[in-house]
Amino acid sequence: MDKLLPALKKIVGNAGYISRQDVANRPARWGTNIMHEAKALLRPANVQEVSAILALCNEHKQSIVTVGGNTGMVGGTVTQKDDILLSLERMNKVIEVDVLSRTLTVEAGVILQQAQTEASDVGLLFPIDLGARGSATIGGNIATNAGGNGVIRYGMMRDLVLGLEVVMADGTIINSLNKLIKNNTGYDTKQLFIGSEGTLGIITKAVLKLKPAMHSLSTAFVAVDSFNAVLALLDRLDKELGGTLSAFEVMWENFYDFMSTDPKMRTPSFEEKHPYYILLEARGGNMQDDEERFQKIIWSMFEDRLVPDGAIAQSMHDREAMWAFRDNISYLYSIEDAAGYDISVPQSCMERYVDKITSELDEKYGDTNLVI
Repeated sequence: MDKLLPALKKIVGNAGYISRQDVANRPARWGTNIMHEAKALLRPANVQEVSAILALCNEHKQSIVTVGGNTGMVGGTVTQKDDILLSLERMNKVIEVDVLSRTLTVEAGVILQQAQTEASDVGLLFPIDLGARGSATIGGNIATNAGGNGVIRYGMMRDLVLGLEVVMADGTIINSLNKLIKNNTGYDTKQLFIGSEGTLGIITKAVLKLKPAMHSLSTAFVAVDSFNAVLALLDRLDKELGGTLSAFEVMWENFYDFMSTDPKMRTPSFEEKHPYYILLEARGGNMQDDEERFQKIIWSMFEDRLVPDGAIAQSMHDREAMWAFRDNISYLYSIEDAAGYDISVPQSCMERYVDKITSELDEKYGDTNLVI
């Protein structure tokens, strides 16, 4: 094993090798003081280096943990002292923006925000979006099958990946960089790797599906008084907005109360307290018509008392403040010994699930602060 590290260093060179001592200066889990433990951190510059690394480690039965932007909150990239850490941060090239095919081909180390910008620069949209957009990598987004803020309209990452290049544990390179939306040629092997979190292979390149950029953006922050009202509001908006609803982010009262204690946050104000708050957004193709329709629909819900209180963003500054409130998850970790979970249940089970988990935590621990 003593010969393994020099051999790996020879593959990636001095620029791609970080020793055990220096690895210990890198955070292992976002929002915490937990640092990485590993024999070394390898930063390959291309797929051939990734292949050589995996082939050699496979031969020596050496465990590898892949890290992306290190923005996950569940400890998926925390290493043990005998692991080797592998980062694709040097593999960060945008390979092609194909406007006609509406595809974006990138290396896995490209930052999500950069992918969004590349699409925007040619009048297109890469719709996956989340609070960690400035740090999260495309490879990590694919490996975890990220959802984000636009999932209600655009789907998960799985729905926006057309092709992948992946390196298997023995170093075999699988090239399936398909650009076709309609492709029925046998097994869709890329789906095995989307959401696999590096357990089946390391994603090195991807072809992403782009969407037309939207010209209108309408945002509101509203309150409702029951979970049935939450579901009724979602159903009504989805129907009346004609397919333009792109975000519907529900925040329980405990989340609203907790985030409101951040002195740096511009908190949306309400006359009374409510059990649920919702940040909703519609994107469309006609700025004037879409905004008029959006405001008319929201006001009709005020009049029908489905929505007792709320505000419609009147400027981009208002919109950014509303989204900042929703995205301010780092505030939780700055003042609490917090653990984060991302749990999916059917809409019909959500209220019952939350009530059950809250009561069981209170019964077992007594002093938990559950923020949803």
